[in-house]
Amino acid sequence: MQPPHVGHGVGVAPATVPVPAAVSAPPVHTAAAVHTAAPVQTAAATAVQPAAAPHAPSRTSGQPAVQPRTRRLSAAPAAEPAWGEPRRPRTARGRSRNEVGWVKAHGGAGATSLVEVLGGVDVGARWPDPARGEPRRVVLVGRTSARGLRSVSQALGSLHDGRAPQGLELLAVVLVADAPGRLPLGLLRRVRVLRSAARVQRVPWIPAWRTGGSPKVLPRQFDRLAELVGSELYAEGAAS
Repeated sequence: MQPPHVGHGVGVAPATVPVPAAVSAPPVHTAAAVHTAAPVQTAAATAVQPAAAPHAPSRTSGQPAVQPRTRRLSAAPAAEPAWGEPRRPRTARGRSRNEVGWVKAHGGAGATSLVEVLGGVDVGARWPDPARGEPRRVVLVGRTSARGLRSVSQALGSLHDGRAPQGLELLAVVLVADAPGRLPLGLLRRVRVLRSAARVQRVPWIPAWRTGGSPKVLPRQFDRLAELVGSELYAEGAAS
């Protein structure tokens, strides 16, 4: 190896010239140089490795590398199906075509609770098709909230516009109270508009339905509903 640049007038042997470690380390190929540089390289690699690849799998054990786990995000909850689009295609068949079909104008309308008390078929958020053996006599159910009354109005619009199966007989619109107490004036006006388009029956607030139970005593409005749909009451107690 040639030493760093030295003037031609200086009579110094090349072996006696001190060589800086930073300059001489890379090109040195002697056994002594390799033995000296190896510990330095290993220490540097050991110090840098954790920072450079903190999640790198170890291969010293001879086992295949384990891929890091990725967290799978849960799917978003399914939205409430639009009017006329059932969540699951099914046929809502009763014991006869004359059995009443309860149609909900929106989710949480209370149609299932009314079926438990008055009997009939829970059709879902769509009009049944008598041609498929589904009930032809129907009751539309909705809550007395602003959203509920708006959904009832939209469902009635589809029925009056001919966008429903042929042969349906709408017995009534049942409005289930969304809260205890009287309705605000604005909601009462919407109820009056619905009365001009169909027969409306109102059901008062029932605390047992909120907690998932069954009412022991039914309000007297259920007598009129039972007479309208031609069924008997299936509650623990008689109507009061």
